[in-house]
Amino acid sequence: MVAAGVAVLGWGEWVNRRWSRTLVGDRGGGTEAVVVLGYRNPQATANVVNRWRVRVGLRSLTVDGAEGGRLIFSGGAVGSGVAEARVMAAYARSVLKFDGPLFLEDRSRTTWENITNVIPLLEDADRIKIASQPAHALKARAYLRRQRPDLAARLVRAEDYRFGEWTVVKPLLGLYGLRTLRVLRTDEREPRP
Repeated sequence: MVAAGVAVLGWGEWVNRRWSRTLVGDRGGGTEAVVVLGYRNPQATANVVNRWRVRVGLRSLTVDGAEGGRLIFSGGAVGSGVAEARVMAAYARSVLKFDGPLFLEDRSRTTWENITNVIPLLEDADRIKIASQPAHALKARAYLRRQRPDLAARLVRAEDYRFGEWTVVKPLLGLYGLRTLRVLRTDEREPRP
């Protein structure tokens, strides 16, 4: 029983690490954009998932605002009357004391729309990072690759995977990721609107 539990946890770590390193390069450059994808938020304050995603976005930002780094929060009002982007930005400013440049995309309701709506904010970035859980970030990177291959060539890894972080939940995130990959493969056969 213990061995099975360790195997499941190990698989969760392995698959999340793998997905965090898929469809990214090691591009350099002076400007950087970190896109933080929102998660359904039923209240006006950031839930545990959005708080974690904001922390991932902040630790992924390697260039400060004065040198060309920017943080982009993306997500509309899906779970409540307040846009996910606004909830995450408020958490970054008030709780985490982030004082660098940030941008809001507060209209999107799906991951496809997240990517579509942030593209104008990515045009001049040398490096692009997408912050979310690894499977969700992989889905968003695949969508950017479909919508704008030229921008997808600028994708680099965000700090969305850390060994031992959320270990107990990673097998569930891995199962979610398998479902996501199945949907992506199906989408490849069907044209996007």
